[in-house]
Amino acid sequence: MAITLIGGTEVEEDKLIRKYVLVNATEHNGIAQEKSVLGKLLADVPELRDKALQLMPEIQKNVEEVNRMDINRQKAELDSLGGYKPAVRIERKGLPELDIERRGFVVRFAPNPDGALHLGNARPAILNDEYAKKYKGKLILRFDDTDPKIKVPEKRFYGWIREDLKWLKIKVHKEITASRRLNIYYKYADLLVKKDAAYVCTCGEEWKKLRDAGRSCPCRSAPNQMRRWKAMFKKYKEGEAVLRIKTDLDSKNPAVRDWPAMRIVDKPNHPFSKKHVWPLYNFASAIDDYLENVTHIFRGQEHSTNETKQRFLYQHMKWEYPSVITLGRFSLSDSVLSKSVIREGIEKGIYSGWDDLRLGTLRSLRRRGFQPESIRQIIVDVGPKPSDITISSENLAAYNRKIIDKHANRYFFIQNPARIEVQGIKIKTAKIPLHPDHKRGYRSFSLSKTFFVNSDDFDRYKGLEVRLKDLCNVKLGKTAAFSGFELKSIPKIQWLPAKYLALRIFMQGRERKGYGDINMRKEKIGSIVQLEQFGFVRIENISKNNIIAVFGHE
Repeated sequence: MAITLIGGTEVEEDKLIRKYVLVNATEHNGIAQEKSVLGKLLADVPELRDKALQLMPEIQKNVEEVNRMDINRQKAELDSLGGYKPAVRIERKGLPELDIERRGFVVRFAPNPDGALHLGNARPAILNDEYAKKYKGKLILRFDDTDPKIKVPEKRFYGWIREDLKWLKIKVHKEITASRRLNIYYKYADLLVKKDAAYVCTCGEEWKKLRDAGRSCPCRSAPNQMRRWKAMFKKYKEGEAVLRIKTDLDSKNPAVRDWPAMRIVDKPNHPFSKKHVWPLYNFASAIDDYLENVTHIFRGQEHSTNETKQRFLYQHMKWEYPSVITLGRFSLSDSVLSKSVIREGIEKGIYSGWDDLRLGTLRSLRRRGFQPESIRQIIVDVGPKPSDITISSENLAAYNRKIIDKHANRYFFIQNPARIEVQGIKIKTAKIPLHPDHKRGYRSFSLSKTFFVNSDDFDRYKGLEVRLKDLCNVKLGKTAAFSGFELKSIPKIQWLPAKYLALRIFMQGRERKGYGDINMRKEKIGSIVQLEQFGFVRIENISKNNIIAVFGHE
């Protein structure tokens, strides 16, 4: 079947699939992987995306055939099919320009330290940093920690956030903590009350009915507002009084009408302050943005109502509101990002902690071996868009693979090992490059007649001649026979000698066990290596005969 590509070129579907399998094999030391082939094919030929499921059987068949060939034959066949040149795309380079008519450029990143940062938080943090560098401006880290009741901050998360931003290579020029600035917020509340721009409301639930009807409550025009405001600190208890900012009672959105700026918390659960009166987000954030001369705010789409509320405060104070860049939600497929869901899952024992491999926290991604450069690059490439975006785990892995591939040493990993004895083999030692494309040493093996291979390979090729990868050819069986060193068009399989390591690999919701290359003992904890035909892993623990690693991606 012929496929008409963009531009009018026609190509046979079977030849196109064969070419992409050969491309993948020649780029990965002679071994093609089905998912990688499909991903590359659909990325280069988007016309085929609707046929993804139909393409897979043909890809699988070609992968089996191509993986039986030696790499020289693979390259020769690829050349006969016209070789491969990546699809040319004209893409925007760098981030779009912002309106910076104001003097100076100041942005802020304002996380609530009630949990660990996740990939969604990384987006505004990185965009703030990129633009601060672009315009030679300043980035402020503002801990938005004035909720001592529901989204309660914890001491450890302040440090974690600093660590995560440092890991992302984000330069913070100044740090402020909202909960340590309560007296500042009280001062501006005083000013607003004196300007008749704010009032103390004691109507409780009745106020909502009035608000929805667009009517003012009796408190709005009550006398002695300053005395009522001072009474919030001594007389009133939680739920009995709130300070409200005067707005337009005819506003189409009832949530904007006379929004609350200060409330009472009788028993605040906060690591730094036990004060009685606390500002809500819109009040504290708006005051700090003004005092810190913030010129641009990167704000989630869900905060559009908050912007409308804050603009009323700025109008009362005759301040100029910062420019706003709206960002849609940024999610990662197959990963949990919600802090409330994560916290509940940890409390119930569903997740092991904030670095559980099923989570989209930065601590989890770092544990799996994702590099900060890959996270930064994908966020910059997506840019500051107002629409919601979900990136696939495979897409993020592709960014990361480009960075770690050249640094990751290669090792063998045998799952479900089958023991064989090779008769006639006289090799006593073997040296295999640590990386096929970069000269930086070898992994050395002491050999005997005893070898281990994957049970699946043993069952598939039993009785056939195979190549023990990078070593020699054998006729496979429980008692195998050495058959020479000649490179042939025969299957290549992984192997390990009699001496091996016990290798345990944690994955998302499961684990894998098997035998690992004894040379891995020379790696350092935290190193990222590639287990051939399995994927990239990050080493977490090394002992004499055991290694524990975490799976990153293929």
